[in-house]
Amino acid sequence: MQINMTGHHVDITDPLRDYVYSKMDKVIRHFDNLIDVHCILTVEKLQHKAEATLRLAGDTLHAAAVEEDMYAAIDAMTDRLDRQVRRHKDKLTDHHNGVGRPRNA
Repeated sequence: MQINMTGHHVDITDPLRDYVYSKMDKVIRHFDNLIDVHCILTVEKLQHKAEATLRLAGDTLHAAAVEEDMYAAIDAMTDRLDRQVRRHKDKLTDHHNGVGRPRNA
């Protein structure tokens, strides 16, 4: 899996890049069929925005968060992505165990 990072009006420093990678590990731990991740970090006046688009096999997930601190925005964005990934994985699993009541018995 590949993580692409883009900064709009902000320089992507090594600590910021490492923080995003460590938070994305949490998402990857729940679902390992990710193709790639595109993360955009933006600063506009006092608002720090973090967006991410995950490409999965057959689907695309997107999450964004706006906070007063970039690290808080990254935290909120990864939490939203984590919920979406868990919900997507839950939809893919078959919860029926194949045992049902017999027909016309």
